[in-house]
Amino acid sequence: MKLSVIVATYNRRHELEELFGSFKQQTLPPDQFEVVIVDDGSTDGTGKFIEEMKATLSFTIQYHFQKNKGPGYARTAGMEKANGKIFIFIDSDCIAPPHYLQSIADAFEKNKIDAFGGPDRSAETFSAWDKAVNYTMTSFLTTGGLRGSSEKKLARYYPRSFNMGLRREIFEEIGGFGSIYHYGEDIEFSHRIIKSGARVEYIDDAYVYHKRRSTPSAFAKQVFKMGKARVQLARIDRSMLEPLHVLPAIILLTAAIIAAGALFSAIFQYILFWCLTIALVGAAIIALHGGIKTKSIRAGLYIPAAFIFQLTAYGAGMISEFIRK
Repeated sequence: MKLSVIVATYNRRHELEELFGSFKQQTLPPDQFEVVIVDDGSTDGTGKFIEEMKATLSFTIQYHFQKNKGPGYARTAGMEKANGKIFIFIDSDCIAPPHYLQSIADAFEKNKIDAFGGPDRSAETFSAWDKAVNYTMTSFLTTGGLRGSSEKKLARYYPRSFNMGLRREIFEEIGGFGSIYHYGEDIEFSHRIIKSGARVEYIDDAYVYHKRRSTPSAFAKQVFKMGKARVQLARIDRSMLEPLHVLPAIILLTAAIIAAGALFSAIFQYILFWCLTIALVGAAIIALHGGIKTKSIRAGLYIPAAFIFQLTAYGAGMISEFIRK
């Protein structure tokens, strides 16, 4: 077995059918990969669904159930059960294009890499909101290339667990995912991979279609946890907190101070006016750029709102975690 695709899932039965469907379409021969599903305590009938699906699948599939412990434990358990030489992580809310696994196999064989990270994109079938969220999470204008979508990154790139992988030997050397982090365990894991001296490559062609959170409130909640996790990661190793990561918290605090000051001071009112003007110009730029990138006028109109949710929730998450400690 060459590749083991590891999927940690929790009450995501409705997403797995589409994910399995994309694995059926892979150009890599089905005898070259397996799919390892680690069910982290689902109560939605995931196990029964997978048993029913096995008869329709041409590739090997493993299913393992565990009590709910979190995604870090589940992914580590998947590596312990996997048979492949290369471990690949993909989230259940992703869809893999037909060339996905072949691109990864080629990169490991030809470039002699030890680990990789890949990008996430939005499919044409995604809703306008999903396309807007994908833009805010991947565009250089909104993330500074943090997620690998640009060669001109403003901070270090870490492969993320929705689309990353490594050789078995690296796992045997550094161990599995940390288990105490709710949203940062993949960054901490990638940090250890990089510190081990492993050769890590960003494979642009190994992209996945990532559906993410389908409502503004769910998206804000997710990003809030990401902000909290970044501070938690900094307590493990200060190098995992860079200036770009702190920027949303600084912007949020600055905006609050200016808004409060504008209630009592003409100077602050003047500053607020120009800040709002600059913000509106920026919103127009990312709406136009995003609309062109996503090929959707509606998505372009949603992008400023999605970016505000992202910036505010992430900054609030960081501030809340700083205050907690």
